[in-house]
Amino acid sequence: MNRLQQISFGIYFVFLAACQPQKNTALPYYNDPFFTPQWISKDDKQLDTFHRIAPFSLLNQAGDAVTNSTFANKIYVADFFFTRCPGICPKMTENMSLVQAAFLDDPEVLLISHSVTPNQDSVEVLKKYAKAKGVLSGKWHLVTGNRAEIYRLGREDYFVEEDLGLDKKEDDFIHTENFVLIDFNGHIRGIYNGLNKASVNQLIADIGQLKDDH
Repeated sequence: MNRLQQISFGIYFVFLAACQPQKNTALPYYNDPFFTPQWISKDDKQLDTFHRIAPFSLLNQAGDAVTNSTFANKIYVADFFFTRCPGICPKMTENMSLVQAAFLDDPEVLLISHSVTPNQDSVEVLKKYAKAKGVLSGKWHLVTGNRAEIYRLGREDYFVEEDLGLDKKEDDFIHTENFVLIDFNGHIRGIYNGLNKASVNQLIADIGQLKDDH
């Protein structure tokens, strides 16, 4: 084999290697509203005190209590919406339905959508909305409850608030398109644009990655 052939074969094999699917690296952890990635081993002791979603107690569309225990040893995706939203919420619900479909028969993956107008979104209203949108009870929880608790979760636990750096009053409205990925231990592992199908497809892939890494 002459030198030109050797070079050609070398380029060919480099091209083949580049085209092979690459194994994903572990997902980062997040603990601040700026979503600065923290690359931490799952066995690292600092995770014992790392940011987790705080305890909560809400009601879903079936009138059942939904707490941290509901999601113990589960992966779940969280978002914030309201049933009367004429803008982004219908598209978010449509895209969250894609996640529901992808993990329909997987008991390790759950979804939760928090109403940001809980005074309007009663259990009965959420039940009707769930039926209209194909939301499956037990897989996807639409939740209502104490407004202060829901807003505390959104701002201080899931970090979904936009307009970072601006002071927020208790009466200020949360309206965000973000989906947040939570792992088996209550840690934030990703944030995604719930209006963007490519971003939602990445979310679905990342859920698979979390399952593989568990």
